[in-house]
Amino acid sequence: MIVLDTHVLIWWVNEDKKLSSRALKAINKELLAEDGQLIISSITTWEIALLIQKGRLVLTMDIDDWIETVASIESVHFVPVDNEVAIQSVRLPGEFHPDPADRMITALARHLSVPLISSDEKIRAYKHVKTIW
Repeated sequence: MIVLDTHVLIWWVNEDKKLSSRALKAINKELLAEDGQLIISSITTWEIALLIQKGRLVLTMDIDDWIETVASIESVHFVPVDNEVAIQSVRLPGEFHPDPADRMITALARHLSVPLISSDEKIRAYKHVKTIW
């Protein structure tokens, strides 16, 4: 089980070369595992919709269809932000930057005690979550 950061999900689905080989290898390993799970916070859906609204992201289809298509991939699981993760996101130990989506995604990985795939240098520098990049 691994958690995907928003940009990682987009890059993976779009087969973007920005995705590191180590990240792609970890994703493919999860996909091939009998009980493998790629976990995506529902905050990612919000973040993608916001990027589209601001004109910073263009998808090849409507966001509703895109999310439905991604959710239909075996091993991909969108999980809602529950109360516990929401509270944990404001109680992250140590210093962490204030971006709410990054806080929620990081809190989810910590809550599940699994690695987070992210290229975000601020997340990767955060010693309280294991990252893959």
